[in-house]
Amino acid sequence: MIPPDTVRKIHETADIVEVVSDFVNLKRAGTNYKGNCPFHDEKTPSFMVSPAKQVYKCFGCGASGKPVKFVMEHEKLNYTDALKYLAKKYNIEIQEREMTATEVSEHLERESLLIVTEFAKNFFVENLHKTDEGRNIGLAYFRERGFTDAVIRKFELGWSPRTSNALTQAALSKGYQQKFLEKVGLTIHNTERDYLFDRFAERVMFPIQSLSGQVIAFGGRTLRTDKKVAKYLNSPESDIYHKSNVLYGIFQAKEAIRKHDMCYLTEGYTDVISMHQAGIENVVASSGTALTKEQLKLIRRFTKNLTILYDGDAAGINAALKGTDLALSLELDVKVILLPDGDDPDSFSRKHTTDEIADFLKKNAVSFILFKANLLKQVPHTEPVKRAQMLTDIVKSISEIPNQILRSEYIRECSNSLNIREENLYEELTRLIAEKFENNRKTNFKERDPHVAYTPQLPAFIDKIFSENNEKELLNYLFNYGGNVIAEDEQTGDKQTVAEFIVSELKNENLEFRNLIYQKIFEEYDKLFINSEAVPTDYFLEHEDDSVRNVTLELVSPQRELSKLWEKRGNANELITTRLEELVPAAVEKYKLKLIQVKIEKTVEELNAVSDLPERLRILLDEMLFLDKLKIELLKFTEKTPIL
Repeated sequence: MIPPDTVRKIHETADIVEVVSDFVNLKRAGTNYKGNCPFHDEKTPSFMVSPAKQVYKCFGCGASGKPVKFVMEHEKLNYTDALKYLAKKYNIEIQEREMTATEVSEHLERESLLIVTEFAKNFFVENLHKTDEGRNIGLAYFRERGFTDAVIRKFELGWSPRTSNALTQAALSKGYQQKFLEKVGLTIHNTERDYLFDRFAERVMFPIQSLSGQVIAFGGRTLRTDKKVAKYLNSPESDIYHKSNVLYGIFQAKEAIRKHDMCYLTEGYTDVISMHQAGIENVVASSGTALTKEQLKLIRRFTKNLTILYDGDAAGINAALKGTDLALSLELDVKVILLPDGDDPDSFSRKHTTDEIADFLKKNAVSFILFKANLLKQVPHTEPVKRAQMLTDIVKSISEIPNQILRSEYIRECSNSLNIREENLYEELTRLIAEKFENNRKTNFKERDPHVAYTPQLPAFIDKIFSENNEKELLNYLFNYGGNVIAEDEQTGDKQTVAEFIVSELKNENLEFRNLIYQKIFEEYDKLFINSEAVPTDYFLEHEDDSVRNVTLELVSPQRELSKLWEKRGNANELITTRLEELVPAAVEKYKLKLIQVKIEKTVEELNAVSDLPERLRILLDEMLFLDKLKIELLKFTEKTPIL
């Protein structure tokens, strides 16, 4: 148990910006900081951190809280372990009593698994440096590869002894449980012989760490020449290790990635280690797996600039191409570097100085468009079908980019590089985007079975249109800008505030919020509202109803620009207060249109419920509702794609 005074000291010392910055690439936004939320997938930053209030708030998924809660949620720790994490970060000494057997047994299984992997890491490191076998075989191998003692220590490389159950016996003798050793894949149980043996026996070891530095898995390389033995062996998936979510070296590289605003992506463990030793520290590895969305999202926390660094042979080219489209769809700026044929990042780093490597990387990084265009140029004109396929592939990659302006830039770059008219490329781009849109429509609107109750299945992006954001936006203006003047009569001098405008507009048309909590807040706001005087926010922050307090806290937390109108026409550096006379009426009008849409939906649902309604009419009503929603999305789509 951690003493209350220590708990209080941890809470008082932990700085929200410093804590979150260990995991998220934050950029200043006025008095606050903004970044991509680590708790859900998003392309536009909606995660805000307030140093003044010492809180974080995501306006996308709703996550919010203070430093301890952030650590708990992000690292999947309980309250006590989150406090320990922060105490370690800020060098705060914790003097706690020894845990009882009951308390130990109640520990989360995840924590137990992490304890086992940490023990194994230390076991492998000690065997590498303190045993004759480890020094003569493992350490000799690393030094032969050119690794210095410093980089070996930095990545905590190790040696797993030849004895088939050395780790298992050492762990069991220390009191670690067999079931946890098996769950993380360190120990394998041969049930026929009832024999326990080590998965990684007689291998040099590469610990795989999480973003926060916890050991979650291992990679082991055999030094034997027997081709029947797998060269590399990795830990199996477990509760603490999901290989598609992990990048080797991210813990050691995250600060350098943030500092240089660039991440180099390689394939293997030794690629990362050699580049670190050469002075290039903003590098990670996918560890031989196909690049995944989760791995790219991990990179995007720290930078949007990704350079894929692979061998110059055919296999390296194919590997470099695999993750390109996925990275582009996440709005990463993707470049590619191919090393001289015969070299990989490991061997190249050992042949050159830091300055030579940095100069090579700078001069040879090309956009994915030029990279693919150069491949196309190598195809002779006598193979028009293959050239056309490759050109379509280039445009398809461009179509994955959500940002229309960026798409246009890449189209221009492709046109200049390949000497192809922009109009032709735009025509193909439009076809591909429309094809993808149509495929989404077909996927979500299938032929109806007359014997099955039917509800149109809409794409996720359309569902977002019909959300509570409009109601939340109006409350946002009431709480944060209610007393601001948005109109003034030049003759009488009468002034109209934001609160007065919103309250009068909603009441005059008898409009009610669909969210009952929002409606309750509005009703109380209306009762307390006097003339043009806005209601103090403190009233709702101290409300007896927990749900009212929580909503109010959310709305007065660090704000992002909620209005889409603001995003389209405003300048990010201007204050919202200078545009309230435009933004507030627009928000009210959007809300009215929203309610009209809701009434249409309700009418269709009621007609669908009529048992004797002709089947054909029922289908037409369903299609009308579905197409009405598609129309809204298509309008948004055509705004972003003027070529349609």
